[in-house]
Amino acid sequence: MGSTTPAIRGGAGRRQDTRRRGAVVAALMLAMALAALDSTVVSTAVPQIVGDLGGFSVFSWLFSGYLLAVTVTLPVYGKLSDTFGRKPVLVAGAAVFLLGSVLCAAAWNMGALIAFRIVQGLGGGALQGTVQTLAADLYPLAERPKIQSKLSTVWAVSAVAGPGLGGVLAAYADWRWIFLVNLPIGAAALWLIVRHLHEPEREKARRARVDWAGALAVFACGGVLLTALVQGGVAWPWLSAPSLALFGTGLALVAVVVRIERRAAEPIIPGWVWRRRTIAAVNLALGALGLLMVAPSVFLPTYAQSVLGLAPVAAGFVLSVWTLSWPVSAALSQHVYRRIGFRDTALLGIGLAALILCAFPFLPYPGSWWQPTLLMLLLGGALGLFQLPLIVGVQSTVGWSERGTTTASVLFCRQTGQTLGASLFGAVANGVLAARLGGAGDLDSVTRALDAGTAPEATRRAIAGAVHAVYLGAAGAAAVAFVVLLLVAPRRFPVLQD
Repeated sequence: MGSTTPAIRGGAGRRQDTRRRGAVVAALMLAMALAALDSTVVSTAVPQIVGDLGGFSVFSWLFSGYLLAVTVTLPVYGKLSDTFGRKPVLVAGAAVFLLGSVLCAAAWNMGALIAFRIVQGLGGGALQGTVQTLAADLYPLAERPKIQSKLSTVWAVSAVAGPGLGGVLAAYADWRWIFLVNLPIGAAALWLIVRHLHEPEREKARRARVDWAGALAVFACGGVLLTALVQGGVAWPWLSAPSLALFGTGLALVAVVVRIERRAAEPIIPGWVWRRRTIAAVNLALGALGLLMVAPSVFLPTYAQSVLGLAPVAAGFVLSVWTLSWPVSAALSQHVYRRIGFRDTALLGIGLAALILCAFPFLPYPGSWWQPTLLMLLLGGALGLFQLPLIVGVQSTVGWSERGTTTASVLFCRQTGQTLGASLFGAVANGVLAARLGGAGDLDSVTRALDAGTAPEATRRAIAGAVHAVYLGAAGAAAVAFVVLLLVAPRRFPVLQD
């Protein structure tokens, strides 16, 4: 009888641990929903926001400011989570995000709203990076696809539901509710984290060594360079004085960052992130992924409305189908990488993605809605097979004390790729339009002309040509990711035992 007591206690302890882990996973999904919704929910409410606050000429900073703050803080939060633990970083980030949401709801003009969106982004960087890191902490390698597929599903549902939710709140309530709705979701996530997430104690000596000078330098450098990329060719020409000044300042700050980080005992961006083949290859490959994702997410809705003649809702459906196949493919990818390895599974996924992107320019003109829809469904499946094995694989090559920094570097490269892609492909699209229309207008102006019913058939064909060129560029980015993985990444990732 006595011999069964420990087994009973052990079983009860395991059940308690399972319930606690389930509560933490629920909190992570809520936190991920916050970060994902805020990337899309504002878009459909812009007319109401501008009508109330004014500032039409600078409203794009509602998105750019948030994106910049998220991106440049990712490496900082990654290092802080390795130093202080995941829980304090996640709690602090969620609190800053919710504070930013309250301030956004109380904004009195467009300048204040942009500033408060940046505050939101400062918290959003902690949500994105720390959630992904905790997902790897909570599960052993064999079970990580489960939590990653759950997070991918949350992101997909939020991406689809966000614009609709923003439109409903703006139309039937008030645009300020777009930010206030974050409060109950964030409060629930905070309560679950504080109550159920328990981390082991870490060495006191390590926890005190934080490279604050490096954090400030990384923040300043990333902010300047990303601002140059976001605003170049939009707010000012690429070769204008503001653009050249920003790039020159950014390059000078790069030298400052390198100098500070080489001297720091615990640098924010440690050199081993790029010296280890596996991490360097995954960073570059997912940077290429961020770049190629711009082609469908930014340019496909314009193609669907201007070339196919679809309504905005139908155009949104054409784009959203890849968020259905992506998490399904990601969940199933474990059955592939357990047989052929992380690298070869990712090579298979990105190779298929390159072929699918290359197929887009061969669609008939004007074509039917189901043709790009089918390609997007297939593209989501291919990218799910590409991204998740790389994230799970690279997180499995490092221990707890390096996982936050590694995860943050991967997410930082993907976000930077998206920023670079928006600038690069915008220039490609405008260049094709200028060549086909005799130098008249850019993508935004000709799209507005189409909406007003004043543009001829030649303009529709020019838009189709511009989007086709962008998709070929995205296929080139996929090819770059393929070559990087083939030549740089080891065939078998050096996975650590759980």
